[in-house]
Amino acid sequence: MAELTVQSALGTGTTQDATTITFLKSDLGLTSATCTADQVIAALVIKAKATMTQTVFDAEIDQNIYVSDGFSSFTTRGETPYEVRQIVVNLAKEDEGATLNPNNY
Repeated sequence: MAELTVQSALGTGTTQDATTITFLKSDLGLTSATCTADQVIAALVIKAKATMTQTVFDAEIDQNIYVSDGFSSFTTRGETPYEVRQIVVNLAKEDEGATLNPNNY
């Protein structure tokens, strides 16, 4: 099994060049013409949870990230109750004492 490409992780409409990464909203389940930052980040993480699983991580030595469910909980903001659904992004790297850097993954 090969390391996931951006297309296999985020959708077949995803492209990249030297300076940009472009993805299709439809690949991420987004339907609004003007998405909020919350919607885009949620869509990316939810899509990654479906494709960047611990099973893929365990099978592919070059895969350094897996996304998994956390623990759901409830909180209150003002007088309004909220359900908090955690999705955990796990960044795994050989222990070299390095600082957190996205280029290492």
